[in-house]
Amino acid sequence: MLYSLSGVSEEKRSLITQKRKMTMDEEPELLVKGWLLREVQGGWLRQRRFWFILTSESLDYYSGPERDARRLGTLVLTSLCSVLWPDKHTYKQTEIGGQEIHGIEKGKVSGKEAIHMMSWYLKGYWSLTVYGRKHCYRLFSKHYNEAVHWACAVQKVIDSKAPVETPTQLLIRDIEENKFNPEVVEHIYQHNPILRYTQSPLYAPLLPFPYGSLDQTLMAGKGYTSIREEAVRLFHSLQALESSRQPVPLIQGVLQTCLDLRPLRDELYCQLIKQTSVQSSLEVQTQLRYWQLLTCMSCSFLPSAGVLRYLRFHLKRVQSLSVNAEVESYASFIAQALEKTRGRECVPSWEEIQGLMGRQEILCTVHYPGAGCCQIPLTSHTTANEVETLDDIITDRSTGSTTVVRKMAERLGLQDSRNTFALFEQNGCWEKAIGGSTIVADVMTRFENLSAKDPDSECKWRLRFKLYCLLDTDNISTESIEYLFLYEQCHEMVVRGQLPAGEKDLLSLAALRLQYLLGDFSALSPYPPLEQLFPSGELEARALLTPLELPGCPSFPAGILAGTIWGHKRRQEQDQRLRARLREEGAVVMSAILEHWKPLAGYSGRDSMAAYLTIARQWSGFGCTLYEVDFYISSTGSFSQKLWLGVAASCVTLYRQGESEALECLPIGQICSYGVSDSNTFRITAEDRDLLLETSKLTEIMQLMNAYFNATRRQLSKDDCISIETHQKLHPTILELPSHSV
Repeated sequence: MLYSLSGVSEEKRSLITQKRKMTMDEEPELLVKGWLLREVQGGWLRQRRFWFILTSESLDYYSGPERDARRLGTLVLTSLCSVLWPDKHTYKQTEIGGQEIHGIEKGKVSGKEAIHMMSWYLKGYWSLTVYGRKHCYRLFSKHYNEAVHWACAVQKVIDSKAPVETPTQLLIRDIEENKFNPEVVEHIYQHNPILRYTQSPLYAPLLPFPYGSLDQTLMAGKGYTSIREEAVRLFHSLQALESSRQPVPLIQGVLQTCLDLRPLRDELYCQLIKQTSVQSSLEVQTQLRYWQLLTCMSCSFLPSAGVLRYLRFHLKRVQSLSVNAEVESYASFIAQALEKTRGRECVPSWEEIQGLMGRQEILCTVHYPGAGCCQIPLTSHTTANEVETLDDIITDRSTGSTTVVRKMAERLGLQDSRNTFALFEQNGCWEKAIGGSTIVADVMTRFENLSAKDPDSECKWRLRFKLYCLLDTDNISTESIEYLFLYEQCHEMVVRGQLPAGEKDLLSLAALRLQYLLGDFSALSPYPPLEQLFPSGELEARALLTPLELPGCPSFPAGILAGTIWGHKRRQEQDQRLRARLREEGAVVMSAILEHWKPLAGYSGRDSMAAYLTIARQWSGFGCTLYEVDFYISSTGSFSQKLWLGVAASCVTLYRQGESEALECLPIGQICSYGVSDSNTFRITAEDRDLLLETSKLTEIMQLMNAYFNATRRQLSKDDCISIETHQKLHPTILELPSHSV
């Protein structure tokens, strides 16, 4: 089947046959009729009363219920029409407004009409909206049940209609049916301009979209209107690309629209296929911008199955025509990208789009403990750290060869470590582990957006490569970079106050840190800030031991002076005294650290690290990752507030903050299940105990516990594989592997 669509006028053509005029005497298949108020344009009256009739073909309204009443309007119903049902939000919107009050006060309305208006406006009416191709009827009823009855009846008529297919859809189907007959396919392209590149505007979407939008209220804050209007706007944006000197912002805007409005992804793919349909070498340079946007789309969103088949056929056709080598390179790149692409959380960043426009990788800076960094090449599909499957372990192959964690481990010689590593997003002292399946390019886009919101911030967003699961801390070589990782991450816990130790040990640790950084004591050494050596929480606790009130100053309840000028001045004085106390205590602590530093003369950097870790290992929870818990409830009924939940390879432990003795300890082997029970509660079930924890770190805790269990299983599986391989050498007939419970 061929459709001759000659030029722009054909693209303007309606797909819906107009209903012929008829009178109320005919009333074909009348379904519902009755009085409704309809919103009208013009004049100060916003709603007028009409007699509505719903048939199996249309929604009509008349001047009255008489048989000879004049029909005033018709809305033809098709499968593309939609209904916005009545709700409380639209009910409140019908309350009396300023224009109506003004009309009543000026005497423009008769007394009877004014009373009628005031009664229904003050009470509010229920509204429903029917969207058609040319018209939109916003109707009002005093009764909720009546409004719902009308909405339900109109929706049933819409649902009974056969799906409307656009000419583009029909032509795509013809191409699919004749894809093995090149002559017919080329004939279809030659006689249907809607499939080919055009410089004229598009007046209707290539694919069918419902009139109006049931979700448009959710997207109104972003400036979106209806899906159909946004589809036409997309084509205007595409044409603007041809002459744009800075295409990246425009490409980002188009991709953001497709991220927000999922139905438009297929439409954009069809528009790009139309604009990249190569006919001659003269059009190639004009179409390069479209190929670049199609490249970005192929690395961001996948189309539906039908459009994906059409896209792949289009790419093969372009490559077979061999019009231009650069176009063929784009087509080949896109075809390969479609095999790897999955849903993106963010649109590509500025740097990623520039890389995709040139079909190149982008470089990502990854930092690691010890003030080092590496440049890692990324694609739009590179993940943080995909986990190996059991099959990969058994067959000695890996699905995660392109992950950032794997690349970093190989770059730093850590691929044989028994411990596991992860990628973190970091800003100042805040950091969070990135999920293994997360696309790193999405993280880079998020960094770009956050930096744009706060360009003057001193803390910069960055990626950091760190130890994640500490499975073996005793057999790390002191000469390896992994030992440096362990030392630096232990020091981070100390300065954050997450390693419970006495004051003497904290001073010794700070002195060992100075010895590692600066060598032997010297009065001329540029010391780092105290907060980089000693826990700030301990310093504040020391400062608060001294009362902030001056001797002889009367004490009043906090509520009496709150909000008064004297109360504000008093708070300022207390803050000043607290800052002074912090400076005094800081000077005392720094002096004590220097005294502990002097006897360390002669310690090398490695000696200082070893001595530091020796002190840290005295805590039984060394090697665990701590998360703050607001409170917990155990199976015994006890609860406490502000705890640390420690997750380690051997157990899950609860500590009071600052205390080294554990309140609860659950060995990993006894844990039967764990998971999120509601929005902020984490449940752990052991053999004889249940723990309910309220925390804001649900995702991080779940992620780390999964990583520990997976790492343990992988290690056991590898050990089993080694024993099986050895056993098979002695007994070659044994081919099956033992099953493992997961």
